[in-house]
Amino acid sequence: MQSGRYDHYDEDDVRVRPSRRGSRPRSKLRPRHEDAVEGFVIAVDRGRYQVLVDGVVVTAVKSRNLGRKGIVIGDSVGLIGDVSGDPDTLARIVKQYPRRSVLRRTADDTDPVERVIVANADQLVIVAALAEPPPRPRLIDRCLVAAYDAGLTPILLLTKADLASPDELLALYGDLDVQIFITRIRDGEADGIEEVRRALSGKVTVLVGHSGVGKSTLVNALVPDASRATGEVNVVTGRGRHTSTSAVALPLPDDTGWVIDTPGVRSFGLAHIDVDKIIDHFPELLEGTSECPRACSHDEPDCGLDDFVASRSESQPHLRHRLDSLRRLLRSRSSEDDAPRT
Repeated sequence: MQSGRYDHYDEDDVRVRPSRRGSRPRSKLRPRHEDAVEGFVIAVDRGRYQVLVDGVVVTAVKSRNLGRKGIVIGDSVGLIGDVSGDPDTLARIVKQYPRRSVLRRTADDTDPVERVIVANADQLVIVAALAEPPPRPRLIDRCLVAAYDAGLTPILLLTKADLASPDELLALYGDLDVQIFITRIRDGEADGIEEVRRALSGKVTVLVGHSGVGKSTLVNALVPDASRATGEVNVVTGRGRHTSTSAVALPLPDDTGWVIDTPGVRSFGLAHIDVDKIIDHFPELLEGTSECPRACSHDEPDCGLDDFVASRSESQPHLRHRLDSLRRLLRSRSSEDDAPRT
């Protein structure tokens, strides 16, 4: 072993310079950021947030002090730093203000991870095409449950009325306490759009629907400067393409209302909703639960909903569909299949 220039030093002679970072206890005090300015999140893309501050769109990043707290479109946040909105400037989101509503979904009914779609919305417009692709009542029912659970006012909007009659869906949902609009947008002509625009006026409204139902075409009619990409439906599968790849909030012209367009969904999981509260989101069936046995699951032989629906089947035929939809949801949450009861 070769001798080195420091061989004459003993270990006790070595002096270690203390780390400046570790020389003082970490303070639990955090800055209050009382000078933060409030903004409205209108877009999120790979860790960058577009925030509207006093009419100016500011690019921002989330501050580390927010931890794992997620920021989504519709959030009201506090920012510090450069909020001029000038090119190549960046602000920091240091506060997330309390939300008045949260729309959530999961990948399926067994997924423990919930995904927040949008915050602080007032209304949920469920967009369904009458044809190309064909309507999916089960998805509509799931979106209705999600809207009620989030405290949002649900609206059903039927597109492509030039391709098929709305009578079948009106028979299922026309008697519910849900506003329904029917639109036809084709070759530059838009029927029914003004009625929709009035319903969205002064509100924050999120649009949800299956791929290919015409959400982007609808948004372009409501917000002419939106320039949302549109696509065609596959003639073989009957499915649409995801033309909108990310959600975005768009202002209605000459109004205080906002439209939040979201990518098309193939499923809408409800694992985040307490299974015992699902019946609460079928308000037209609640009256029938008064005859249910104690701790009724609402999917058993003695359930009082069977007699309730049977006694009203002639005057309210849609109740059979709603009861079937309720029970399908309950079974999916209990990991049972959708086979008929015995």
